[in-house]
Amino acid sequence: MKPDHPADLSPSSMRPRSGPPEGVLPHRRTLEAVAGFYDERKVGDVGALGFRRSTDLLVLLQCLETLVQEGWLIPGQSRFLDLGCADGRVNVLMSYLTHVSAGIELDEWTLDEYAPLRQSLEARLQQEGCPPPPRNIHLFHGDSTAPDVHDALRKATGIPFEDFDLFYTYLIMHEEFSELIRRRARSGARFLVYGLSSIMPRYPGMRLLTDPRPLGGILAVYEKR
Repeated sequence: MKPDHPADLSPSSMRPRSGPPEGVLPHRRTLEAVAGFYDERKVGDVGALGFRRSTDLLVLLQCLETLVQEGWLIPGQSRFLDLGCADGRVNVLMSYLTHVSAGIELDEWTLDEYAPLRQSLEARLQQEGCPPPPRNIHLFHGDSTAPDVHDALRKATGIPFEDFDLFYTYLIMHEEFSELIRRRARSGARFLVYGLSSIMPRYPGMRLLTDPRPLGGILAVYEKR
């Protein structure tokens, strides 16, 4: 397990939730700089890494505006877990908007790309006068469904799996992850599935919030009943 930073977080820190003014996305300029940096470095779809696809962060950023407006993402309070975080790019973006931004990745060589990419990103952000990512990112190598990984997540962040309220995947293992969330997460937890189009799957025990079409034509949002 490889947490990015030591944690000083506790489940007792949860506060009553109230959303920001409608249409307001905090740190917009910095978020656009982060998204632009990573989108210049996408992998997948073609070539040797065709099996691995990177989230288009500028597209995701547009979707996050709606999540904030609808109260599905509460800036500074939501607890985010990427169930297949790859090089951690979505975690970096979400770190500016969440209380904690955690990720789990099965392929260690992919996760190893996080540190050098972040170093280059921080240099770019400094040049552009933007703040670096907050120290709330925690990344782990392992199986997202494994109890020992969930134990490591809790020890590093002070937050058990069931207290995360915003989960994410780029389509990979979406059925398995939806079942995990149905069994382990609290009622009202949201599951973001990126990479969809006109046909959106239904999952037992989950309510589709973005019906009849996904946000930005690519992101579906589900809520545990």
